[in-house]
Amino acid sequence: MSSQSFADLGVSEPVVRELARRGFSEPFAVQRLVVADVLAGRDVLAQSPTGSGKTLAFGVPMVDRIAANSRRPAALILAPTRELAGQIVDEIHGVATARALSIAVVHGGVGLQKQAKLAARAHIVVATPGRLEDLLQRRDLTLEHVQMLVLDEADRMLDMGFKPAVDRIVAKVPKGRQTLFFSATLEGEAGRLAKAYTRDAKRHVHTPKPEHKVAVTHRFVHLQHDAKVGALVSELGDSERGRTLVFVRTKRGADRLVKRLSASSVSAVAMHGNKSQSQRQAALSRFESGDVDTLVATDVAARGIDVNGITHVINFDAPGDRDAYVHRVGRTARAGKSGAGVSFVLPDQTHDMRKIAAGLGLTDEFNRGAPQGNSGQRPSNNGSPNGSHAPRNGSRNASRGRSRRVRQGR
Repeated sequence: MSSQSFADLGVSEPVVRELARRGFSEPFAVQRLVVADVLAGRDVLAQSPTGSGKTLAFGVPMVDRIAANSRRPAALILAPTRELAGQIVDEIHGVATARALSIAVVHGGVGLQKQAKLAARAHIVVATPGRLEDLLQRRDLTLEHVQMLVLDEADRMLDMGFKPAVDRIVAKVPKGRQTLFFSATLEGEAGRLAKAYTRDAKRHVHTPKPEHKVAVTHRFVHLQHDAKVGALVSELGDSERGRTLVFVRTKRGADRLVKRLSASSVSAVAMHGNKSQSQRQAALSRFESGDVDTLVATDVAARGIDVNGITHVINFDAPGDRDAYVHRVGRTARAGKSGAGVSFVLPDQTHDMRKIAAGLGLTDEFNRGAPQGNSGQRPSNNGSPNGSHAPRNGSRNASRGRSRRVRQGR
């Protein structure tokens, strides 16, 4: 199967040429699984991780199934965040152009009227649920001609509370449409939603092979609240560190942390929902270019970020649950490279974080460097978790040398 080509899957010659121009000669595993079924007009349920090539898995057959003279928009792709929506447009714009199709993005943070005009004329619309509903309520856009509907990262749309909006949007799309449902999981609520939206769907589960798995070093730094910024500055001073994504809980916390890092002569940029689209894009561009190697972000803002060379993910604020931890740390260790996930643990977070670690098989890593006895006791002297050295010379370096490298697919 490794020698199978896009042409073998039934992809048109103009699209094959465009893919070859971009260096794609053979389809990725998820594309081999999905493309033929989409071209055949079947509904598809696909479970596949971020970074597996799923955008082209639905984008390539989509542009071959839509005619240039179709009434518009003929296809709708729903995505949870504006960053992911923009990345989808960037990824499939070339293949769409090869078939004389136009594509437009619809999301918040930019002028509504211009977006509405472009979307109304586009063959393919890529949209976040909230802004799309704005256009529908204003009657700037109709979905009555949609032939293909894609829900990308559907599990995250559920996590972010978009189900009511998605339900209303799907109700406006013709029942005879073709539906493609892509998610990191097809279990639980995501699975129920998939069944409700599709008809006789072909199910595909793509799990990367062991040789494609990558090593992530997980460390848990136990400390007091007033030691967090100092510990972060120490982590960011590591000479082995590359691009680093720092997760915080709130938008205000992201801005405040950037200022505190600046006061310690550490350059960083913030990315969160209160930033305008141009501000968010500028921050991401500086991070991608290497102008700034530290990006401080909230969970929602970071969804869809797929930047090469992220060597460290630091949970400055604890993740809410196991899935949030996996999503955050999944931003590192891409393209066969190793990475590090570092989590700061406050005394009152010990119980919840221990459960997350145990669920991931990381109990030893969690316990390494933890205070002895009462986990809530306040350490002496400078707030170090061991009561003797600051985090720079204590738990960070001690943990690094002994951390078990966990094999983890991306």
